[in-house]
Amino acid sequence: MKVFNTLTKNKEELNPRDPGKVSMYVCGPTTYNYIHLGNARPLIVFDTVRRYLKYRGYQVTYIQNFTDIDDKIINRAHEEGETPKELAEKYIQAYFEDADALHVLRADVHPKVTEHMDEIIQMVQGIVEKGHAYEVHGNVYFDVRSFSAYGHLSGRDLDEMKSGARVDVDDEKHDPLDFALWKAAKQGEPSWPSPWGPGRPGWHIECSAMSLKYLGPGFDIHGGGADLIFPHHENEIAQTEAYSGQPFVRYWLHNGFITVNEEKMSKSLGNFFLVRDILKKFPSDVVRFYLLSTHYRSPLDFDDQKLHVAEKGLERIRTSLRLTESTLTLCKKAQEAGQADTEQMMDKMAQCKSAFIEAMDDDFNTALAIAAVFDFCREVNSFINDHNFKPGKNALPVLLQISEIFENFHSVLGMVKPAPESCSGDEGLEDKLMEIIINIRQEARGKKDWTTADIIRDQLKDTGIVLEDTPHGVRWKKIDGDHE
Repeated sequence: MKVFNTLTKNKEELNPRDPGKVSMYVCGPTTYNYIHLGNARPLIVFDTVRRYLKYRGYQVTYIQNFTDIDDKIINRAHEEGETPKELAEKYIQAYFEDADALHVLRADVHPKVTEHMDEIIQMVQGIVEKGHAYEVHGNVYFDVRSFSAYGHLSGRDLDEMKSGARVDVDDEKHDPLDFALWKAAKQGEPSWPSPWGPGRPGWHIECSAMSLKYLGPGFDIHGGGADLIFPHHENEIAQTEAYSGQPFVRYWLHNGFITVNEEKMSKSLGNFFLVRDILKKFPSDVVRFYLLSTHYRSPLDFDDQKLHVAEKGLERIRTSLRLTESTLTLCKKAQEAGQADTEQMMDKMAQCKSAFIEAMDDDFNTALAIAAVFDFCREVNSFINDHNFKPGKNALPVLLQISEIFENFHSVLGMVKPAPESCSGDEGLEDKLMEIIINIRQEARGKKDWTTADIIRDQLKDTGIVLEDTPHGVRWKKIDGDHE
């Protein structure tokens, strides 16, 4: 298995710190607003990475933090007439609602900054004692030039760096690039006692302190969006390695931006789309399919039409899944052996499964993995729809394996099987209703009531469902609105 390491700018073999185990830390949201689609991409990307590692047999420890105190939270809380704690808790709950809807598995631990002040203060003290930070008027700053490896992650030369976005300029700093580890308290803001007086942590120190607590130095994967490479992750490396004297992370993984008209989606630019608003227009699994249809390191430009395309693609997969399940039911009920070219299908299944694993093993290439799923569906459709195929006991082992492979795809990608939400709280309700409708139509046909049978067929087509009369019974599938 190979992963692209942002630190070395190369694909490398994944060799975990502990054999058979992978430790992951992924930067979570700053909880002052609902998450937008740009926030959702790393959530889904690294959730899929985690799922695949587990599928490949690794024991995965997954940590994702909440930044529940910072300037944005304080300012937003003031605007909304709430305390920062109340505001943060509100948006943490909103995050879980959106993440659950997108089938993002809960982390093993979701640490909050406000619950880890002891660890943060201890780390800042250690950095000061080792000569890599200094205190001025209750503020503690990291001395960037004391850390010789600064700039390796982002590929920046220290002497050529300019003070810019997200780098605070302050006359009391020794260097404009020095960054705050601890901020002195301001009137009316939350604060915690410290050796330098009351205050609160800088943005970067929180992830270092919490990742060290739960994963220890030299953990395997640190993930996040490409916008975090500099300064956030660069600063994390500097302060953590200055503190511990050991390598911080083995592999740095970063997903590409989501753009709108080729401009980065962000709250600051005002060109963002909230996940919960998108979910009012599109099913959550379609959104997940859309975000995984491009390699995670590539940029992804957003528009509604691309989500419509994703919806059609996902329905192709589910049509094949429904075909498998209905045929599997027929084979379980069959009394005779039936007829099927099982040997050839077994070979094709193995090829498709191998292609899926090969794609995911190559830096988690979900785009190629989904292509392998489509190939698998095409082979399944050809196998079952072959004019020589007759449902029977001999096809049962193959169909069970096909069903298992669909389950494997779903366990990794998180959206192959329909979610319970699409069944109005009753998983399988859609299939049950269609079975009832088909039975009513078949009874009408058996009575030669062609008018009723045709009305049922035509009205289903008007709603986007086509019935297919086959030698193995009636099947149904969804079609897009342009289908003729």
